Amino acid sequence: MDNEVTRHPNAESAGLWEKVVRKRLADLDSLSDRKVDVWPARFERTHSTREIRESYGHLEADARTGQTAAVAGRIRLVRDFGRLVFITLSDQTGDLQLFVSRNDMAAESAELVSHLDLGDWVGAAGEVITTRRGELSVGVDRLTLLAKCLAPLPEKWKGLRDIEQRSRHRHLDLVVNTDSRQTFEIRSAVVAELRSQFHQRGFLEVDTPILTSRAAGAAARPFRTHHNALDIELYMRIATELYLKRLIVGGFERVFEVGRIFRNEGVDSSHNPEFTMLESYQAFADYRDVMDLVEEVIPAVARAATGATLVGRETADGPAAPISLEPPFRKVSMLNLVSGEMGEEVTLDTDPRILGEMAASRGVETREEWGAGRIIYELFDRLFAPRLWKPTFVVDYPLEVSPLARRHRQEPRLTERFELFIAGVEFANAFSELNDPVDQLSRFDSQASLLGADDPELHPVDEEFVLALAYGMPPTGGLGLGVDRLVMLLTGRSHIRDVILFPTLRPTQNPLWRTYRRLLARRFADLS
Repeated sequence: MDNEVTRHPNAESAGLWEKVVRKRLADLDSLSDRKVDVWPARFERTHSTREIRESYGHLEADARTGQTAAVAGRIRLVRDFGRLVFITLSDQTGDLQLFVSRNDMAAESAELVSHLDLGDWVGAAGEVITTRRGELSVGVDRLTLLAKCLAPLPEKWKGLRDIEQRSRHRHLDLVVNTDSRQTFEIRSAVVAELRSQFHQRGFLEVDTPILTSRAAGAAARPFRTHHNALDIELYMRIATELYLKRLIVGGFERVFEVGRIFRNEGVDSSHNPEFTMLESYQAFADYRDVMDLVEEVIPAVARAATGATLVGRETADGPAAPISLEPPFRKVSMLNLVSGEMGEEVTLDTDPRILGEMAASRGVETREEWGAGRIIYELFDRLFAPRLWKPTFVVDYPLEVSPLARRHRQEPRLTERFELFIAGVEFANAFSELNDPVDQLSRFDSQASLLGADDPELHPVDEEFVLALAYGMPPTGGLGLGVDRLVMLLTGRSHIRDVILFPTLRPTQNPLWRTYRRLLARRFADLS
């Protein structure tokens, strides 16, 4: 029995890796020669390891139940004492010990035990018992090989800790790192509860196009592709917003979508070119109603996914104080926040040249053509947003940076918009939606002049959307919520790669591939 493990991938261990693979291929051939079905089509499992523990976890030491069970999973540990073998079996729900007595098994199963390796998938059937030391086990009568692990698994504590290697080899990360599996189980629970929260409130879940003729709904650089049959340029969506608002025009009063968004931009700890966003729109509501919605949904999702509304967060200086997601969240206007942080009143009437000098003195770059609102936003975004630790709604954004939001009812140079910040990160963006087609077209044109014709984030006006507004869109509150960042918050993860199963990475050649291909090609030739 081969119990060796290696780091993965590692040039120093390539020779050992090849040696282990050769041996396991030989074991596979040996089992095939004995007419063992080494790649069976199915296995009849009766219990998961969790179900065994829930049903029989109360047993005292050295107990027999008379009840049989069939379990299946991957071998994580083998302790071979000759006549007795103790195997730790792992499935998605947990671990369980297999108690193997070679003398009490059928000859075929006893022979199989000698050819098992760490990482093999097996099925085991037998009586549920506890050992003399009280370990809950399945006393194995019949053992079935379900899949051979031909390559050695990484060493648990040293072999796959680097975040890039974990992301590149997610299948191995999930095998050896229990915390990674838990992260993605929480992610699944987060998405499920988000959907449930919106369904409960009467929202209709919809799907809008991923391939679009125009990149619209956000200031972002898109991915481009070409459709051969139609001979047209297409873009992968950078937002779902404009399609969803057209559905409000069409008469659906509450809609939402959980979907992939694609932006051809930088990669860092909180940005991936492909990410998941929830967007919702509700008729007859404004941004204050959406704030209430967010304050209800986020703690409900936290409770459902993790059982708590207190979340931990790592900083450069170590663990920070837990953050409570219980409402009410703090609410502050952008102008008041920036004025407080700057130590002097800042308004939309402040001379842009003075604001530019204030920004320059703090290392924030501005452009000469920017107005007061844009400079104030830049100061907030670069200097003060990262300091917002507790859940905070920053409200009433300048018109210049909010082309899709309704003008503020008291100050038309502001918009009815908020962003939610937690631990210095933006989690949600919401508006009282602009539904005046004349104002909307004017905003699109103004944004184009502000960005400049050569700006990669400038996109042609979406005529279909502006025309749709001509048919009337009722007052509407809209929300965009970053799902990946919410999962990061609830799992205590500091890098977005840790919450996306297969994040975008630069391709590399696995150094073990050529060796593995050569070994398999040689075996195929021998079998032929």
